[in-house]
Amino acid sequence: MKAALKTLEGTFDIAEVAVPELAGDDWVRARVRVAGICGTDLRHWQKHEPDLECHIMGHELAGEVVEIGPGVQNVAPGDRVVIETVLGDGTCEFCRVQRYNICPHLYEVRTKSVSRAYAEYVVGPKHKFYKLPDHVSFEQASLIDTLSVCLHAHHLSGLGINDSVAIIGAGPIGLGQLLLAKASGADAVIIDTVQHSLDLALQLGADVVVNSANEDPLARVTAFGRGRGVDITFECAGGTSMPETLPLATKCVRRGGKVVVVGGFDAGETTIPLEWQRMQMSEIQLMLSASFAFHDIYPEQGMVLDLIAKGRIDVGPLITHRFPIDRINEAFETAQDKENTGAVFVAIHL
Repeated sequence: MKAALKTLEGTFDIAEVAVPELAGDDWVRARVRVAGICGTDLRHWQKHEPDLECHIMGHELAGEVVEIGPGVQNVAPGDRVVIETVLGDGTCEFCRVQRYNICPHLYEVRTKSVSRAYAEYVVGPKHKFYKLPDHVSFEQASLIDTLSVCLHAHHLSGLGINDSVAIIGAGPIGLGQLLLAKASGADAVIIDTVQHSLDLALQLGADVVVNSANEDPLARVTAFGRGRGVDITFECAGGTSMPETLPLATKCVRRGGKVVVVGGFDAGETTIPLEWQRMQMSEIQLMLSASFAFHDIYPEQGMVLDLIAKGRIDVGPLITHRFPIDRINEAFETAQDKENTGAVFVAIHL
């Protein structure tokens, strides 16, 4: 099959590799149709990582079932599906209570099967394949992973109707967080430095947008929160901006409020000074959100699919660019240079 393999320099080479085999009677093979590029993928772009050389990357994907094991009943060949790529070892105490998103072996397990979106075929256990209704496209489905990350953070926050929310970062995660907040009856302000992303946020229902390159975000958010700050702040930028965005998040929230960190940190120790005394005396809760899993008895990925299928959130406007897999390096360059390209979510077609 055709696949994009990570190079030592952090770009991709298109190559022919073996089609993955079913690992058990309850496994499924799917033909990938659309895969996405997210912030996590971009943190590996053009980065020297010898341990990832020749590795197949990508974890946001939808496709069509082509083969099933004898123990599979939930999908059949020909079914259109979205594939969940958060897969733990299935045996640890966290997996046993459906908190597989914090499985200690999560990365090493998922990257051996379901988390290989930039290739023609992918395999995984049957419970990670969700049938798509006819009216949900492969492109829409490729955003379900992103929105599932947002939904997990949403659930952790306890966000309720009429809450005030600040979202820092207007990439796919931040905009997804906005869609969920508005669908839940919250008032939302979103902060970024990329104007086209803020313009899209207004189209998606943001009450206020703040370009922090031109104006004071803290003053705007404080005023939005009636002089005391907002009930909940979602940090959705992450990466190298975290030393600036995390302190801002703790200042935007009111006394007794919550800060939910959705944006990802880089590996290793990160030192970020915070006003710990003020946060403690204000009983500000700092919550860290990691990927997604279950909410009560419901898989969060399935919940997002349901929200899209019912028309309660519209993810279509987030898709700004499309590339064939043969142009994956151009796709990554476009996603990386969003200030000049206008990129939000870049879809790769296979």
